Amino acid sequence: MKRHNFSAGPCILPKEVMLKASEAVLDFDNGLSILEISHRSKSFVDIMEKSRSLALELLGLEGKGYKALFLQGGASTQFLMVALNLLEKRAAYLNTGTWSDKAIQEARIYGEVLEVASSKDANFNTIPKGYTVPSDYDYFHCTSNNTIFGTQMKSFPKCNIPMVCDMSSDIFSRKLDYSQFDLIYAGAQKNIGPAGATLVVVREDILGKVSRKIPSIMDYKMQISKDSMFNTPPVFSIYTSMLNMEWLKDLGGISAIEKENNKKAQLIYSEIDLNPLFNGYAKNEDRSKMNATFTLTNQKLKETFETMLDEEGINGLNGHRSVGGYRASMYNAMPLESVGVLVDIMSDLERKA
Repeated sequence: MKRHNFSAGPCILPKEVMLKASEAVLDFDNGLSILEISHRSKSFVDIMEKSRSLALELLGLEGKGYKALFLQGGASTQFLMVALNLLEKRAAYLNTGTWSDKAIQEARIYGEVLEVASSKDANFNTIPKGYTVPSDYDYFHCTSNNTIFGTQMKSFPKCNIPMVCDMSSDIFSRKLDYSQFDLIYAGAQKNIGPAGATLVVVREDILGKVSRKIPSIMDYKMQISKDSMFNTPPVFSIYTSMLNMEWLKDLGGISAIEKENNKKAQLIYSEIDLNPLFNGYAKNEDRSKMNATFTLTNQKLKETFETMLDEEGINGLNGHRSVGGYRASMYNAMPLESVGVLVDIMSDLERKA
């Protein structure tokens, strides 16, 4: 049976990427596995340099004063590192969900945090509008896509201060002017590669402004000076991320994958809107193209629906416990065909009900 993996992450990767990665596990360099080569070897140094270069190329940030880093600890560590490196006195945060809420809590360890706006009262089913970003704060932080609640920022505010964005779940998925951001971070396990690495893209001239002493491993300037190899990096995750970025580049880059992502989102949201057995969770204007969240209108059909999903090989569709229902995560590697299988099941359920 073919499996259709809608997991929110770790998530689906292209088959050709997994094949190349699996071959490298057995033999990457004259009988040596990618899992056992030295991270100081020329082979891996080349992988690291290419990975960092590809990240900047895909985002259109080459030659614009940015550095790409592959670090460890996931986005959760970046909640802390951003504040350590940028927060001198106070920072402004937009609260759009669980992850931005966690980022706020970490930043408060190091200074004052202003929530410029929050959709917490609506259980984060929308993106706040009409707020202003103060110009006398150290930086502004936002989360571009919210995996749990299925919302996505469609536009970003104009800032007179550095703008930091957690793009863990929609990086490389849509065309944006990425130069509007001064620091971008993203856990690998959605659109970059397997879990274990974290991409940070930072404009160098925003660093070195805080007065505190920063622990070396948490210091972006130190990590830049060591080319992301201050300590042993997650070799396999970075190698597979490089393969995945090569796959995306060969496909035509972000502009090409955005067209596919739009088709997938259109297909599932059309079904949610037309089928009376389902309700979308997020407000229409803020719906995520990466994570479609929805619920059944009749819970008596839950067992029937989930049996149908299982019979057709649908995996990872359960929603987060804070929302319930279902969540279809449709990252870059998710084929349109798999979304079509899910939509067919939803349509069949309506016919059987």
